[in-house]
Parts: sequence; C-alpha cells; structure tokens
Amino acid sequence: MDRSLATLLRSLQTSDHPDDAARLLPVATGLLSRLSNPLNITLLTSQLLSNDVLYPVPTEVARCRQIFSVFYTAVLRLIEDKHSLAQEHTRSNLTITEWTTAVVHGANDKSPRWRHTLLLGALLLAFHSKDFEGLASGLKNRLEVALVVASNLALQEKDAEPNCELAVVFVLNHTFPLLSDAQRQQVDYDLLLPVLIDATFFSREGLEHGYWLGVIDYDVRPSPDQKFKWTVTSTSFRKVTEIKSRNLVTALGALSRLIAHSIENVHDRSHIIYCVNRLAEFSRTLATSWRQNKLSEVDIKEQAQCLDQETINKTFPVLLQMLRDTMFSVVISLRSVLGRLLCDNVLASDSNCPGIAMQSLHILRDTYFIAHRFGLTSSSQYVFVNFTAIDILSQYPLQSENFLDSIRPADLGRIPPHPLDRLQDLFFLNTAEHFTLILPPQTNQGLLFSAAAPYVDPQGDARLAEIFEAAHSVVLAILAAPQNAELATTIVPFYVETLLQSFPKPLSPRQFRLAIKSVVRIAAPPSAIAVAMPLTQAVVLDLLRERMEHASEDSLPPNPDLPIENSRPLSEKAVLLLAIIDCLSFLPVPLLEEYLPLTAELLHKVGNPSQRKQCQQRLWDTLSNGEMDVERAATCVAWWTSRGGREHVLYGEQPEDQDFTMSGALPFESKL
Repeated sequence: MDRSLATLLRSLQTSDHPDDAARLLPVATGLLSRLSNPLNITLLTSQLLSNDVLYPVPTEVARCRQIFSVFYTAVLRLIEDKHSLAQEHTRSNLTITEWTTAVVHGANDKSPRWRHTLLLGALLLAFHSKDFEGLASGLKNRLEVALVVASNLALQEKDAEPNCELAVVFVLNHTFPLLSDAQRQQVDYDLLLPVLIDATFFSREGLEHGYWLGVIDYDVRPSPDQKFKWTVTSTSFRKVTEIKSRNLVTALGALSRLIAHSIENVHDRSHIIYCVNRLAEFSRTLATSWRQNKLSEVDIKEQAQCLDQETINKTFPVLLQMLRDTMFSVVISLRSVLGRLLCDNVLASDSNCPGIAMQSLHILRDTYFIAHRFGLTSSSQYVFVNFTAIDILSQYPLQSENFLDSIRPADLGRIPPHPLDRLQDLFFLNTAEHFTLILPPQTNQGLLFSAAAPYVDPQGDARLAEIFEAAHSVVLAILAAPQNAELATTIVPFYVETLLQSFPKPLSPRQFRLAIKSVVRIAAPPSAIAVAMPLTQAVVLDLLRERMEHASEDSLPPNPDLPIENSRPLSEKAVLLLAIIDCLSFLPVPLLEEYLPLTAELLHKVGNPSQRKQCQQRLWDTLSNGEMDVERAATCVAWWTSRGGREHVLYGEQPEDQDFTMSGALPFESKL
C-alpha cells in the first residue's frame, strides 16, 4: 500500500497536463479509502488539494467536481468496506472518526481555502447520503463549522484566482440543505449573494447572459417544405445541450432556492438592489436575444405549420425546457426580493420601493414569452411577484404612469404582426388594468384605451381571443374608475355596440356575459354614468332583448384558444338571456319590476329544453342566493309569490288581471 501511495504521489507531481493528472484520481480514491496510516491519509489529501495541475486556471466547475467526487466516493467505499467481510484484509483499520480527522488535517495552509470547501463538502454530503450513524458525536457539527468558515474565507479571497468562487457555489449548492440553522446563520450572505447571481446567470459555467438564445438564429434554416428547421447536429443545439448539462444549470432549482435564502438573510440591502438590477439585465438580454431568433416569429398555435418534425420533437423541446427552468429561477429570486421588501423598512422607503417594483415588472415583461407559453402566469409564486409589484407601484401614481409609458405598445392603435410584440401587448393590457384608478383620465384615454381599442375590434382575429379578453378588461376597468366619468359617457355607447358586434365571435359566451354585466353594474345608480346617462341600463337590456328575438338556437362551438368552460354548450339565444339575467341584480327597483316578467317571458322563447332549464336555474340562483340587496330581494319575492312569477317562469302562464272580491259575495250578474 505504501509503495502504491509513493507511486501515485510521484505521478501526481510529475504530471504536466490536467487531463493526465485527472486520470490518476480513481487510483487516489481507492487508496484514500483503504489507507490505515493517518499520516499517509493526510499526505495524500494534502497533495490532492495543493497540486495546481489538478486545478487549471481559470477554475472550472467540472474539475472541482472531480476532486469533490474523490472524497465523496472515498467515504462511500470506506463505509461499504466496514460492512463487507470480503474486504476485511484490504480495508482501512482506522475508525470512521479517525479516518475523517486524518482527511480533514490534509486541508492545510499549502492549499487555498476554496479547495478546502471541496473536501469538507464532499465529506458532509457523503455521510449524509449514507445516513451513517457511526460518526462521533460532534464531528458532523465540526465539519459544518469548518465548511462555513472555509466558504466565508474563500469568498473573501475570491480575487486570488479567476473563478475560484464557482467552487464555493458548487459546494454550497449541494450541501446547504444539510447545514443546521445555527451554521446557516454564520454564512456571510453579503459576500455570497452577488457571487451566486453572477455565477448562475452570467458566468461561463452558468447561463452566460442568455446570448446563446440569439445565436440559434444562424442555424435555423428553411427546410424543403418551406418550414423552419433546427437540426440536432447544429452548432447552436450542441451549445444549448452543453449549457443544459452544466453543473450549475442542472442544479438550477436548488441554486435558486439558495439565492432566495441569501436574499432573505443578506444584511447589506444594496446587494438586493444589485440582485434585482442584474436580473433585469439578464432578462432584457434574454428577450433581445429571443427576438433575434427566427423561432420567435412562430406563434404557438402555428408551430405545426411553421416548424419541421425534427425541430418540434427534438431540438425545440430541449430549448423550451431550459427556458422554463430559467424562468422559475428568476421568479423564485424575485419572490424573495419582494417578500423581503414587505418586511424591511429600508427597502420599503420611497427611494427604493418603486424602483424595485418597476424593475420586477420589467423582468416579468421580458420573460413573459416563457411564462405565457408554459402557463406559469397562474403559478402561486408568479402571481405573488406580479401582484405584489403592482400593488407597491400603484402607491406611486407618477412612477406608475412613467412605467406604463415605458412599456407601451410600440405601434399604439394597431395589432402588431410579430408574435412577441403581441405577447408584450398582452402583458401591458393585463398590467395596465390594475392602474386605472390612479391614472388621470388623459392617460386612461390616450394610453390605455388607445392600446386596447384595436383588440376590441369585432373584426379582429379570433385566434387572439386571450388578448381580446385582456383588452375588454382594460376598457371595463377604465369605465369603472370614478375619475373617468366624463370619459365613460363617450366610451359606453361605442363599447356596447362593439360588444354586440363581437358576439359570438370573437368574444366567447363567458367573456360576453361578463362584459355586459360589468357595463350594467358600472351604469347603476348612483354612479356618474347613471347621472349623465340614466337610461343606459334600460337601453342595454332592450338591445339584448331585441337581439334575442333573431338569435340562433344552434349551440356555439367552443373556442380552442381559451380554457374549456365547465358549463354545457349554449346557443346564442340562451347566452343573451343569461346576460340579461346576470344584470338583474344591478337594476333599480322600477326597472327590475319591469324586467322580471319580461325575463320570464323570454325564458320560454328558448327552444332547447336543456338550455331553457339552465337559464331557469340561473334565474333562480339570481333571485335566491343573495346577489341582490334587501330592497331588490323583497321585490323579487313579491313577484315570485304574489304576482304569478313562479307560474310564469315554470309554466309560461301569465296571470290575468282580475277584480278581487270578498269570499261568499254574489256574482255581479246575479238577479237577487
């Protein structure tokens, strides 16, 4: 064994190339796990950590992982040998504690601190992975203390060697969950957080600024059938595959959680602002690179028509998966930033708060092409980041107006042809609707309404149903804002006419009913619209009733571009009637008394029994489930019980007017 050790040490010292030295590492692993002399173990460990040929400059995570694996595997072999009778004569005679102590002594002043983290992290992870209980009491804690101390010192000395801090990131990413809470508190997060951000999103071992996304464009070529083709043999795809296989990228989920924890525990708030600014820089580069890529010109719904099968089945999914992981990492980091902001008086100050909120929304906008494709906008973490940033920014009207102006559609008043521009319009509309209450009427009209107007056009593309819905939401939000009362009087007539022209296409039944209901609710007294145009509600209902007379009884087909609705298919006539029923809760009592019998009469003009029953059920829910206030509810009860409403709804019978006489009185024509 001593002769083998001498040969190995001589070979390590005479190796001139890192690859030659790396070939000796499996031999070193075997020897390290079987040596019985503590001094020899310490000597071999010291050589593995101090031999510069094993650590080419600049530092590479792949090389660090090889050294990490030596100590990790040596521990596993040592434990296995202790439990194997076949290895009784070749295994180490030292106890686990003695062997571990000898190995740790090899981390001495001959090697830099960042290399010590490789040794300590490997030991800690190996003992934990085997769930080994033979470790002496307190030794695990000493390993944790040593790892944290070595990591902090290595981060302080990170300028000693290029990229040496990447080794610390690699080790902590694998071992941080194993540290006790007491040791986690000892980590110097002020040093760690900037290193984590730069290593993950900007280093050559991480996502490299996102520039590779634009380089793909050079390898996207037209195929013989005039489709885009991105082959698996292309240089850019090999680059994407190589990035995806990197140590820091494959562990992006754990790395994101470490970044989030660092944000929550960093002491110097300037590092949090640095983190947000760097994330904004990365997301901006990512969005710019994606726009330079031909694949961004392909709408999600047109992939089958524009991409060849190799791209659809092999190359594009790999790229999308990496973009999805990247998006998750960004959102997790922002979640911690905004969570910290809500609890930190310094970050929540007027000098920091709106800037962080705006940067967060810019990041979400730049990465929206990823979030929208995968439906991440409905995830709890994305929703928290989005609405928290909006809520914070809405406290600052001037900054809110500046932000919306900075993300306004490039060609206001027109639907852009590029899918990426339409996605950014969708983000603008979804965001802008939350600011209508704090914006002046001029901005609501000149910016928000102008941006939404082309998408509420009834002649618009039915495939853009999601953006149409967002545009309608913006218009309704504008109408609901009290300061827009004068503006609303000019918009409402145009908007109601547009709604009627837009149904059943491109508006879906759900969208149409919601829009009509919102208009009637906004026009209910004592709103400013009701004062300026008191007949708005009656006119809207009359238009619906008139439209219903000529509406089709055929069931409407579902819209493939919108989520499947739970209700059964309805005809145009049934949807119009349901829209009238939805509005009953907001009518003043005189108009309600007029429309209750009219609604009952319209029920029996729906020819389909199933759809008529569905409308009857909706009317009953409206009358009985608490949607109305006390006065309206009393009116409905009186109509249902005393004025023949029940019979009219269920059987279509209209009660005749009759004179009321006392029981037992003589008939009028009696001769007595």
